[in-house]
Amino acid sequence: MKNNMKRVFTIFSIAVLSLCISCNEDTIDLLGVGTVTGRVVEAETFEPIENAKISLNPSNNTVFSDEKGYFIINEVEAGDYSVTVTKESYLTNFKPATVSTDLVVNVIFEMEDHNALNKPPSTPVLITPEDGVEDQDLSIEFIWSSSDPDDDSVIYKIELKNDLNNDILKFESIVDTTFVVSDLKYGVKYFWQVAANDDINEEVLSKVGTFKTKVNPENRYLYVEKSDNDNNIIVSANFNEGDGIIENEVQLTKEDQNSWRPRKNKASNLVAFLRTVNNETHLFTMSPDGSNVFQVTDAIPVNGYDLNEIDFSWSSNGDRLIYSHYDKLYVINKDGSGLELLYKTSEGSFITECDWSNDESMIALKTNDIDGYNVSIYTISMSGNILNTILSGVEGAAGGLDISIDNKLLVYSYDTSEYKSTDRRQLNTHIFVYSFMTLTATDISVEKEVGTNDLDPRFSPNEAEVIFVNTSNDGVSTKSIYKMDIVLDNANNTRLQLFENAFMPDWE
Repeated sequence: MKNNMKRVFTIFSIAVLSLCISCNEDTIDLLGVGTVTGRVVEAETFEPIENAKISLNPSNNTVFSDEKGYFIINEVEAGDYSVTVTKESYLTNFKPATVSTDLVVNVIFEMEDHNALNKPPSTPVLITPEDGVEDQDLSIEFIWSSSDPDDDSVIYKIELKNDLNNDILKFESIVDTTFVVSDLKYGVKYFWQVAANDDINEEVLSKVGTFKTKVNPENRYLYVEKSDNDNNIIVSANFNEGDGIIENEVQLTKEDQNSWRPRKNKASNLVAFLRTVNNETHLFTMSPDGSNVFQVTDAIPVNGYDLNEIDFSWSSNGDRLIYSHYDKLYVINKDGSGLELLYKTSEGSFITECDWSNDESMIALKTNDIDGYNVSIYTISMSGNILNTILSGVEGAAGGLDISIDNKLLVYSYDTSEYKSTDRRQLNTHIFVYSFMTLTATDISVEKEVGTNDLDPRFSPNEAEVIFVNTSNDGVSTKSIYKMDIVLDNANNTRLQLFENAFMPDWE
C-alpha cells in the first residue's frame, strides 16, 4: 500500500513540475517582440546615407542602411533601447526607442557632417596700414590679426580696390597674417579687405580699410637696371647732391618683362621705351609712374644691329616718334597711327641711333655695318638730305647721340682706340661735344679713369652738364651713371657718380 502511495506522489510531483515549466514558457512568450525600422539621411540635403551602422543598446543588434538609407531590425524584444547610428565623416547620432510587442518603431536619423560643430576663424582685424592713413609708399606690408578656435589651418585673401577705376588686385593663398604688396600707384586712395577661410566654414570678411599712397615725386632721372632673372627693368629716381643720396627710387616696369631705353617727353608727359613682345622689339609708352602702358609699334618692329644699342627719339611736342628698322627710319604717331618711312640709307648700312632736333628741322643718325663698325654720324634734313657729317671713316665703335635744344651742339661717344673685335668690346671710349658752329669736336672725357669707357651721353636739362655711363673696358664689370660739367675750354671737367649698377640714363 505504501509503495502505491509513493508511486502516486511521484506521478503527482512530475505533473506539477511539468505544469510549472509550461507556465514559465507561457510567461516568456507574453514579453513579445517588435521591429525597429528607420532611415538615415543628410541633415542639410536629406539625401540618403548608405552603409551607416545602426546599433541597439543593450541588445547589441547591428545592421547597415541600404542604398536609400533604410534599415530594419527584426525580432527585437519588447523594451526600452538606445538606437545609435555611426558613419565615417559624420557626427555619431542616437535616439531612444521603445519596442512593443508586434509593433513597428520607426526612427529617422538626420546626420550632420563631422565638421558641423567646427567654428569659423575669428574676423580679421586690420592693423597696418591704419585706416585712413595717407602718404604711403608704393610698397606696403599689410598686417592683420585672426585666429581659429579649433586650431584649423587658415588661408587668407586680400582684395585691393581703388578710387580711379574698377581694377581689383587679388592676392590669395596667404598662410601668414602679413603680406607685402608692391607696384602700387602714386596718389591713389585704396580700399583693402581680408578674408579668412578654414576650408570648412564660410569665409569670414574683415571690415574695409582705406589708405592713400604718396603723391608722385616727379623724378628727374630715368635709367635701367638688371633684374634677378636678367631682364632689363626701368627705374626712376631723384639724386640729392647735398647729401649724396638717392631719393624716391621707383621701379616702373615689371621684372618678368624685358624693358629698356627710357626716353621721357615733357610735352606729352609720357615715357617711351623698348620692350620685347613675342620675340620682337616694339616701342611702348607709359605714364611717369609706370601706369597706362601702351604699345605704339606693331606692323614694323624696332630692329637692327644690336637692340641694346638701338635708340629712338620723340618729336619736341610729343605727338610722334622716330625709330629704325635696319636701314630704314620711320615716323609714327604716339597712338600707333600714321606710320611713314622717313629715310633709307643709300648703302644699306643699319641705322642704330637717331635724335630729332627740338625745332624738328634735322635728325642726327648713327649708322654702322652688320658688325657694328664702319660707323658714321651725320645729320639729315626732313627731306632726307645730308646736312653735316660729324664722324666717318673711322675704325672704332661710337654712339650716344643727343642734339642740344638750340641745335648748336651734338654729344656722342667714340672709342678712340679704334679697336675692333667679334665681341664688339670697346677699350677707350670718350665723350665728345660737336659744335655745328665751328664744325669741331671737343673731348670732354679728360678726367676719365684709364681702362674705362664713357658711354651713352645725354645733355642735362640745362645743357651745362652731361649724364653718361662709365664702366671698365673689360665688358663685364659694374656700370654706373655719372654726370659732369661741359667745359669746352678747360681740362677740368668735374665728375659725380649718381647711380651704381645702372645704365641707359635719361635726365629731364
